[in-house]
Amino acid sequence: MQSRYRKLGKRIFDTTFSLILAILLLPLIIIISFLIYIKLGRPCIFKQERPGHNGKIFTLYKFRTMRNAIDSKGKPLPDAERLTSFGSFLRKLSLDELPELLNVIKGDMSLVGPRPLLKEYLPHYSKEQACRHNVKPGITGWAQVKGRNALTWDEKFKLDVWYVNNLSFLLDIKILFLTVYVTLKQQGISAEGHATMPAFVNNDE
Repeated sequence: MQSRYRKLGKRIFDTTFSLILAILLLPLIIIISFLIYIKLGRPCIFKQERPGHNGKIFTLYKFRTMRNAIDSKGKPLPDAERLTSFGSFLRKLSLDELPELLNVIKGDMSLVGPRPLLKEYLPHYSKEQACRHNVKPGITGWAQVKGRNALTWDEKFKLDVWYVNNLSFLLDIKILFLTVYVTLKQQGISAEGHATMPAFVNNDE
């Protein structure tokens, strides 16, 4: 049952549920897009290349939450200085993740799975940590409902690998329900002392 769900059932579930969500949430998506345009300007959508299943690179879509502010050398300012109050509000309720429904419909992502991280991290994973790419990345995941950005990188990766090894339909349903609870409680939005999450550094290298 578990392997059957991995091969076919998960894709059917992802596509069907994402299409339903996208249709139901379309008015909210339009409103958020308009507000971002008013408060932050264009573009409303943030695009970034991320590694997906088996490390294959895809383009991730999210609502933009930060200003395009740079320093005197042309480099982006720290997240804390670019993140706006409106952007912080979107992140607290995970509304910035809504455009990722398109990624799920396209097949780049799943509703549930390890979060897609920066492609620059790929060479720095241990063999065990790299197992997180054995499944498609998700909008939410086991690490997200167990602490989100309040976890250390090591804790996150262990939870990601546990999910990969225990993936099932019932586990995905459980994570989706827990995601609603954690989001409403606004838990683990950022790491201590950071606006979002510090960069991953493998101290064992």
